[in-house]
Amino acid sequence: MERTPAWGIEPVPERLRVLGFLDLGLLWGNLGVSLLVLVAGTYLVPALSLPEAFLAILIGSLIGNTMLALAGLIGADGRVPAMVLLRAPLGRRGSWGPTVLNAVQCIGWSIFELLIIATAAAALSDELFGFRAQWAWTLVFGAVALVLALLGPVDFVRRFVRKFAVWAVLASLLYLTWWALDGASVGDLFDRRGEGGFSVLEGVDLVVAITVSWIPLAADYTRFARNRRSAFWGTGLGYLVASAWLWGLGAILFFSRDLTDITALPAAIAAGGIAATLALAAVTVDETDEAFANVYSAAVSVQNVAPRVPQRILIGIVAAVATLGALTIDFLAYETFLILLGSFFVPLFGVLLADWLVAGRHYRESDIFEGPEVRPGMIAAWISGFVLYQWLHPVGPSWWTDALERLGPPDLGIGATLPSFWLAFALAAAVAALSHRRV
Repeated sequence: MERTPAWGIEPVPERLRVLGFLDLGLLWGNLGVSLLVLVAGTYLVPALSLPEAFLAILIGSLIGNTMLALAGLIGADGRVPAMVLLRAPLGRRGSWGPTVLNAVQCIGWSIFELLIIATAAAALSDELFGFRAQWAWTLVFGAVALVLALLGPVDFVRRFVRKFAVWAVLASLLYLTWWALDGASVGDLFDRRGEGGFSVLEGVDLVVAITVSWIPLAADYTRFARNRRSAFWGTGLGYLVASAWLWGLGAILFFSRDLTDITALPAAIAAGGIAATLALAAVTVDETDEAFANVYSAAVSVQNVAPRVPQRILIGIVAAVATLGALTIDFLAYETFLILLGSFFVPLFGVLLADWLVAGRHYRESDIFEGPEVRPGMIAAWISGFVLYQWLHPVGPSWWTDALERLGPPDLGIGATLPSFWLAFALAAAVAALSHRRV
């Protein structure tokens, strides 16, 4: 069998479409287990009560994971990486803009993941051996991310996830659940009232926004799916179960352990004894999945612009940049920029879905590789969705949000994710239908 890591922008052949429902469910389940999601759950409370937070998590997870599953399905249909897939709605050169944004986003999140992993490992070594050496752990896990990315999606699932990571995921979830509830009165947690200032619908928007941040990466993995059904259900259910669990745990931890800082969580767990130490090791292993995905997808995205550059070289470059960034960058100052980038991709998916539906729910190779250089109508639909997103809910660096606040954005209490998606979807559908997919 031809090795999958080197498979670039060409459609994946049938002999390499080997990931079934279980494979993709395990892959996306592992990606859903993240300290980032766990801490994001703390943002829902105490503004919301715990039952209200759970309602927001349920609704947001169903909406967000349906969108993610559809992105996985379209990826399985097109059999090409996500950024290459965007050649169909945006044009061959029109897809370069999202490609650059996604590559920057993936590298940024790679840096963040390595920072979180190294922080957890340092807390673990400090508890066990009395030293932190976070810089050394950054180098170690930067190398691990490189090795995993070089495996490619198929080997990653079969050699790492199935044999090892799935057990680490299960162990960490079970322990963290027990740790969150140990010594707490479940009844008191559920009876505690929310303090207000944050609606359930805004909580739904937050859950959806973080879930759909994976949409620009979905097709990079589901292009190896056996069929569209496996891609849809494996992606949607796998990520839904794991991420909803972590969202709920985060909300509970806010009340039961008073943990709101992602960097404080590893140290708090490590201080809990031998069982806690083992759980922290499992959490650290879990987090390497996200580093793998971001390093691999950054390299694959760049190939949309530079298809002749070997994928292995690009993976090595991305891993090196991410490792260096984790050693030197104050990421908390950079995080808001990544959130700004993420707001581009919700309306972008609306454009992709609309175009795919108008195309008859199927992309031919000619739709992807022989279309026009640029489809300005579709790009306008995408930008319109982004503008609406930022008007309703300005996100990003302070200079950007301060400028938008002066425009007087309305406070509708429904967030920005769904309105921006539906605007882009409606405009793209109209453009595609009126132009017979030639504009």
